[in-house]
Amino acid sequence: MLSWALIFFVVAIIAAVFGFGGIASASAGIAQILFFIFLVLFVVSLIMGMARRG
Repeated sequence: MLSWALIFFVVAIIAAVFGFGGIASASAGIAQILFFIFLVLFVVSLIMGMARRG
């Protein structure tokens, strides 16, 4: 999921360089949402791993 967020971020950067503001904004928004979902799942995974050991 982090790789998809990175891909959308790169697409947003390239679109912004070429002047496609709408596409850049949409891609940056998608990348941000995917990154936050990744963070939430990562933290949940860490907590579940700690709970199993202890």
